[in-house]
Amino acid sequence: MEQLKVDWLTDGLIDFEYKKYVLLAYLKNVKANFDDKKLYPFMSDMVFHYQNLMTIKSNKSLLYENFPKSISKADFSKLKLTYKKLVEDDDLMLEIESIVEFAMPKFQNALEVGKEIYEFVENNLEFVPVGVTPIYTNEGYLFLSQDVSSDVNIYQYQLTFFEQSNEKFRGINTHFLKREERTLSNTFEQIKLKLVKKFADLPNPATYAIVSKRFFPLPETLLPIAKRLLVRNISIS
Repeated sequence: MEQLKVDWLTDGLIDFEYKKYVLLAYLKNVKANFDDKKLYPFMSDMVFHYQNLMTIKSNKSLLYENFPKSISKADFSKLKLTYKKLVEDDDLMLEIESIVEFAMPKFQNALEVGKEIYEFVENNLEFVPVGVTPIYTNEGYLFLSQDVSSDVNIYQYQLTFFEQSNEKFRGINTHFLKREERTLSNTFEQIKLKLVKKFADLPNPATYAIVSKRFFPLPETLLPIAKRLLVRNISIS
């Protein structure tokens, strides 16, 4: 099982033993990926489900007014879910509460493991501005490299801004451009100069290199964590 359905709690048979089987099968797959240092999309997926369970547990009225339901529309941009009522049944509600009580510590334990891996990866990353950093840093280039390899993965990045619950957040979009070999004569600075010549729309681009001291899976771990590291460093600069 790759990911849990957004409505896994109320989808199909609402039975403690069945939901326990579904959850444990999912978490078994999560553990296998974590063992391989593959964090995403499982970390964000588990955070989503854990927060939903927290909301249900801390708000009994929400539990009794809104569950069990089947999803009729999902608005992922605002993380709002609208549902259809299935039935109003006290026994069913008690079953859901039992599932929630079982699931929450399981998610919490798995998230703790993921957090430890995340911190281990981040502690092995070095963030390096390449050349002179301009005032405008909302778009530019990200160089991603691992010490065990001379390959440099080159991305164009652009910061995005969005509001949620009256709070402003920064996100980031990246586009893979190409891969180059880093050598004594083809340094990060030289790679940046070639990009400036090739892409005239960014004549003075903000450019950052993130170098990993260890090897980590690129799409599932290194790139997502590097993007968050980049956003954090740009936000405080």
